[in-house]
Amino acid sequence: MEFFIADTHFYHEKLLLSEHFSPRPYNNLPDEHAGLIDAWNQRVDEKDTVYHLGDIAMMNHVRPEKHAHELVADILNQLKGHIVFIKGNHDSRSLFKYLAAHSPVLADGNAKFDFEDVGRIVKANHHQFFLTHYPLILGQTQNSINLHGHIHHTMVAIPENINVGVDSADLDYLPADKKPIWGSPLSLEEVEVIMQRKHDDFAKRR
Repeated sequence: MEFFIADTHFYHEKLLLSEHFSPRPYNNLPDEHAGLIDAWNQRVDEKDTVYHLGDIAMMNHVRPEKHAHELVADILNQLKGHIVFIKGNHDSRSLFKYLAAHSPVLADGNAKFDFEDVGRIVKANHHQFFLTHYPLILGQTQNSINLHGHIHHTMVAIPENINVGVDSADLDYLPADKKPIWGSPLSLEEVEVIMQRKHDDFAKRR
């Protein structure tokens, strides 16, 4: 199976207390990290692929840089599955190089981590999903959808853009009884539900 997530912001303590972003359901980093790891591993199997669309962690305050990379790697190694990282504005190329050099090998013989600087296209169910960190404005298209992060609790007011970040407003398009626990990577089926309900919502506004 394939899953999608963005903006985990591990080690970003100020984000927990920020009034600018929607509040996260944790008061401290250890609880948030444990919650994110548990939410991920409840859904993802070792054979699954998770596309992480940027802003893995916020480590500017940690020195030396290698120690920061080690801390991030320790969390990522606890997450199940093959992880494809799309570079976000808070992700450094040096972190990607460190993770690539220290990537575990999965049972299928492939490296656990894979990387893209800009984005990737995934084709599924007659759609092209453009995976990026920053939102793309594709305009009205029949089969192309931009999955992105970056804008946290807001959404792009276009149905062709779906924010898959952990604190995204687009998650409100999932029915309350089917909404996964906070911090869960979204399945392709859940993304498609958001797509349809957002499309219907905006069609009513025209």
